[in-house]
Amino acid sequence: MTDGRSWQGNWKARLYERVHERGCDSLTAFAEARPTASLVELAEALGKDDIAGVQVFSMLVEEAARSKQLTRLVRGQFVRELYTRLPKGWPDTLDDATRGEVALALGAWTSYTPETHKGRVRQARAVLRATPPPAGWRPLGPDDELLRTLLPDDEA
Repeated sequence: MTDGRSWQGNWKARLYERVHERGCDSLTAFAEARPTASLVELAEALGKDDIAGVQVFSMLVEEAARSKQLTRLVRGQFVRELYTRLPKGWPDTLDDATRGEVALALGAWTSYTPETHKGRVRQARAVLRATPPPAGWRPLGPDDELLRTLLPDDEA
């Protein structure tokens, strides 16, 4: 967690400098090499004291919008939230405890979804609740078959 230093100076330049120092051409490439890392983990890998997860996400959205890959980014964020909130994968039964964890994962996913995709994410959440994936399901990245079914690419 940062103490406010992440917003000092030209944080975008600092973030990209760190990405390039780690051998990546883009933040997207850096993040995709770590598909299950949370936004906080990505930020800490770039600068524990001066990069914040929200900054990472902001720039990932910018890159995804430029490359017309927002849907893929949204699927990738689902993977990150699932690994954070449900580290053992999708629960086999939904009792009070697991229902709460699923709700937290889906809610966090929605909160990190650009407005352009919120409706589609709400539909995907409804499908996941109505027909849950197999117990233990843990997609490894945004190209997971079930995720692509829930949120197919549609960008031109």
